Amino acid sequence: MNGQRPSEYPEIVPDASAIVDDVTKVRCEACPIRCFIKVGQTGSCDRYGNVDGVLTRIDPVTILQRTRDRGGEIVPFAVLDDAWNGELVRGEDFFVTGTGSGTTYPDYKPAPLIVSSDVRGVDTVTVVTEGIFSYCGVKVKIDTDRHVGPERAIVRSDGEAVGHVTTGEYGSQMLSIGGVNHLTGGAKREGLATMRAILALCQGESTELTVDGGSRLQLRAGIAPIIDGTPEELMRVGCGSATVGMFAIDWSTLVDEVVVVDDHITGVLTEHQAGAVLDMPASGIVIMGRKSTPGRYFNIAAPGSGWGGTDLVDPLAIIERFRADRGAHAGLRLLMVSTTGESSAYFVLDDDLVPRPAPMPQAVQDSVDHIRLNCEPAMTSVLFIAGAGGSLRAGVTKNPIGLTRSVRSRLTSVTCGGAPVYLWPGGGITFMVDVTAMPRGSFGHVPTPAIVAPLEFTMSTADYLAVGGHAGSIRSIESVLAGERIRHLDGSHLLGDR
Repeated sequence: MNGQRPSEYPEIVPDASAIVDDVTKVRCEACPIRCFIKVGQTGSCDRYGNVDGVLTRIDPVTILQRTRDRGGEIVPFAVLDDAWNGELVRGEDFFVTGTGSGTTYPDYKPAPLIVSSDVRGVDTVTVVTEGIFSYCGVKVKIDTDRHVGPERAIVRSDGEAVGHVTTGEYGSQMLSIGGVNHLTGGAKREGLATMRAILALCQGESTELTVDGGSRLQLRAGIAPIIDGTPEELMRVGCGSATVGMFAIDWSTLVDEVVVVDDHITGVLTEHQAGAVLDMPASGIVIMGRKSTPGRYFNIAAPGSGWGGTDLVDPLAIIERFRADRGAHAGLRLLMVSTTGESSAYFVLDDDLVPRPAPMPQAVQDSVDHIRLNCEPAMTSVLFIAGAGGSLRAGVTKNPIGLTRSVRSRLTSVTCGGAPVYLWPGGGITFMVDVTAMPRGSFGHVPTPAIVAPLEFTMSTADYLAVGGHAGSIRSIESVLAGERIRHLDGSHLLGDR
């Protein structure tokens, strides 16, 4: 309980949901914690409070509005935090989200809102709730070439293990944070630290994580990551081989050899297929590392925060020598560059075929800048992932497997705070959502520990009744507008709008 008096009281929860204890406290039945709440205070989730002895939902319901002139795009609902004024509304224009709706977990009773509306001539039902997820986590994509830590290394928050480094992907490092084993399978402190880390990442807050044997990370959804105190600027344009392919034509007239240094695939222009197609003469360069195909090298150095995501400070360290019998000659012009263009150096071979630093010609510098111009800004992406296959389904229908099958058959659309989700194939209803596509303040928590997140199931009324939906709890969109406190959203309602 947080002891704060709620300032506004949007909805009186039905008497069946609250048990009054010695008049001064009410018992909340919204989740397994079953808080006893004193007058003027809220429960552990901050979503329900005691208002003069009555259990009251504190958060407003969030409603989004569909446009008519932009193909039905969801936009902020342009009504202030006032009740509906009684004017006739078109149901298809509005979408009720689970954000602020409250929960009925464990769902032995219907979901908080089951809303009917007419969408393009089809009678539609949207079941709205806030799920309590112990089986959840986030997948974090960090756009960087820097080595943040070895694969499978433990990721920590506040000293507690909350996840791990997973497989590296194209131009990004990936983290998996949360999951039931961290939330409930360890000590209480580990579970709470995991819950707080997930919540902070989902809410778009700056979150500090450390990687065992790796880096200190400052992460925020939709914002460039900060690694060991250094903000990332650019996501690489491609691997070393791809970079050679993209800019080979320019380089073929400016220099005699280019080495694009990359931790994964280092590219060498004259050996590369691009150089061969352009009839570039061999340079006689001998690169240390494991040769894959012509002009492509693996394992040139250890991972790190230096050139191209390696531990290299001096790029010449990967060159064994230049061979005169294979085309090397005094005066040969060599450009070495990283996949973002953030690291670059220009050399000219002396009479002993040793590369010596030289001033970079402006045209060559322009080609390096061209790489940078073709890089996207580095960003941190956060996808919330959760399983909605448990008792939450009973709040939707008396026949839970019917909902699962309806979702699988695409008869039921699943959204999270109005945002589209990706549904994983296979059993259950496991979904992922980009948190920056959701309204601000969509997530909450209960200290079981678990994450609270909005969820909406939308289907035709006929399909809803066919799966055994709670027909007696269906309300019209007009009654929701008239009877609920509605959350006003301005133009920056999405977390990603900064």
